[in-house]
Amino acid sequence: MSYEVAGHGEVPELGRGMRALIDSGQPAFGGWCMIPSAFAAEVVSASGCDWLCIDQQHGLIDDAAMRLMVQAAAIRRTPTVVRVPWNEPGAIMRALDAGADGIVVPMVNSQEEAERAAFATRYPPGGYRSWGALRSGMARSDFSPASGNAQCVCLVMIETATAVERLDAILDVPGVDGVLVGPNDLAISHTGETTGAAKSQKDVEMILRIGEGCQKRGLAGAISAVDVADAKRWAAAGFNLIGLPSDSALLGEGLSRVLGTGRAAV
Repeated sequence: MSYEVAGHGEVPELGRGMRALIDSGQPAFGGWCMIPSAFAAEVVSASGCDWLCIDQQHGLIDDAAMRLMVQAAAIRRTPTVVRVPWNEPGAIMRALDAGADGIVVPMVNSQEEAERAAFATRYPPGGYRSWGALRSGMARSDFSPASGNAQCVCLVMIETATAVERLDAILDVPGVDGVLVGPNDLAISHTGETTGAAKSQKDVEMILRIGEGCQKRGLAGAISAVDVADAKRWAAAGFNLIGLPSDSALLGEGLSRVLGTGRAAV
């Protein structure tokens, strides 16, 4: 299977979006939505985050909620990616037709799986995305297969030791625009547990190898941070898309902190 992806620069004036964000090469902090709520997405977007991930893999978000959340993020013009449940072309195309700027595809372990993901995000001759630009076509009056290919971002998740071994072949697939590291699954893949995720020597070495591979090719490197120190660590390592704790995690943490303070004062 082979396709040629049209160059990004062939379609001028793409406007603000995920493509412009990653092409800047500057660190960008992303909000993470797991709660199936358009209003929750609006709140996260209004916080001022640089981009937004709508998580259909581990969040509780179905397609109907996803479409509303993409619309909600558009109010603040926050670039939005959807992490689809699996490497399945239909799910990828539905998210793009709903107006998402890009896609995150989990558990990509080989060149063939990277091709399956990337080609689903591009119209021919860059891939096999089917024409049905519903909301994506409303965002710009001149939307076309060429502009769609140019503005779309495909991030594949490398989250197993096997994928790290095949890193070069995955990153060299046309249409792969970057990598999102999955630290927990990466640890599980070689130890069977999450202990040491993003902390053990082997895990850190693998993550740094992924970051270096992305930098070498001018691709986006994305990873989640648990706190400010973590964000600084990965930004210093060359990762330019830093995912923040999810809406559900922040809600639980914030409420626990307020409850603790309130109970201690009574």
